[in-house]
Amino acid sequence: MTEGSILIVDDNKSILSALEILLTGEFRNVTALQNPNQLITELGKNDYDLVLLDMNFKAGTSNGNEGLYWIKRIKEIYPEISVVMMTAYGDVELAVKSLKLGATDFVLKPWENEKMTATIKSALQLSLSKREVKHLREKEGILKKEINRDQKYIIGSSPQLMKVMNLVRKVAKTDANVLITGENGTGKELIAREIHRSSPRSDEVLVSVDMGAVTESLFESELFGHTKGAFTDAHESRPGKFEAANKGTLFLDEIGNLSFHLQAKLLAAIQNRQISRIGSNQAIPVDIRLICSTNKDLPSMVREGLFREDLLYRINTIQIEVPPLRERGDDIAVLTDFFLRKYSSKYNKPDLRINQQAQDKLNRYSWPGNIRELQHTIEKAVILSDDSILKPEDFFMKHIISGKNDDSIKTLEEMEHRMISKAIEKHGGNLSAAAEELGITRQTIYNKVKRFRM
Repeated sequence: MTEGSILIVDDNKSILSALEILLTGEFRNVTALQNPNQLITELGKNDYDLVLLDMNFKAGTSNGNEGLYWIKRIKEIYPEISVVMMTAYGDVELAVKSLKLGATDFVLKPWENEKMTATIKSALQLSLSKREVKHLREKEGILKKEINRDQKYIIGSSPQLMKVMNLVRKVAKTDANVLITGENGTGKELIAREIHRSSPRSDEVLVSVDMGAVTESLFESELFGHTKGAFTDAHESRPGKFEAANKGTLFLDEIGNLSFHLQAKLLAAIQNRQISRIGSNQAIPVDIRLICSTNKDLPSMVREGLFREDLLYRINTIQIEVPPLRERGDDIAVLTDFFLRKYSSKYNKPDLRINQQAQDKLNRYSWPGNIRELQHTIEKAVILSDDSILKPEDFFMKHIISGKNDDSIKTLEEMEHRMISKAIEKHGGNLSAAAEELGITRQTIYNKVKRFRM
């Protein structure tokens, strides 16, 4: 018994009965309808896959106008349903008209039973395939939205950041290649995602590739894909990142890490907007928006012969320089508050606050690791905190504040405090492990922690 629901529409009772008997033995759900005026209502009540529709419903008519009218209505409202037309008149022109309006096939009365069932099975399969394609497209749309869902945010309102965001809004409307530059930890990937989110391609996927993590031996397979059997471990064909990003955005993170001889292969793919999988000579066109990022000085690398000048020109239609955190003024306090709320919630310490002295310390620090370093510093402070108020000594930074070493020691007591604090931090709050590293007993370190109110 073939799956699928069929609706037969014919004004002749004897034809309806004959078709019901024939098709009920072949298909799981068969419904007969004598009045075509009930057709649209019936389709709305039940989930049909195919309509077997008569061309003429009024006695003495043979022009097929009624059938053509109803197929138009069906296709307007339910385009995925297959329609097979029936008529007692072998009018080729009428058949062509119905096919142009969306009919899947055409059957003449009187019909041959085997031919009728074969035609319906074929049309039914087409309808089921269309429904499956529609389902897959809907699923794909949901997956793309999930992939592109904003998991991170661009936080801040400093003039430096607003200048960047203004440029992002302008560039996002175009398909221009963008190069995002800046120090590590400044949020270059967030800028790339914001460009994609604000672009006409936002309903498609953004595919990110860390060029520093792609080995030379896997570069072509990773970016261009491969066919089954193309190399030893190629057990099945697989698309590369270029194909995966088709119609969307391809983000090549830290492109300055790409070796010189591989840059030519990347350049060819970008210029031609087509790739070939390893093991195949077939050219596959790709429609992508390209965004690259780097923390390196690419013009200097060009002068030193480490980066192709033609590739730099190709990826650098628009350059966006992301400012370091130390140049973003009040954004440090804004980000501190954001991360404090985030990690207070994560580690179930909802009443945590930071005092002004601690915030001043964070504001003075140069943040060589930028936002990423600030984030990790806040998280550590939240994890190790015992009080509801975070003080300057709760934050550990290893670099320089205003020309003075933050780790400079003024007294033996301060040195002792710092050593114990760092040992506890290193071992994630495990006092026994920290005491063992320092060569003291657990009771001693417990007393010190209590004394220093750590």
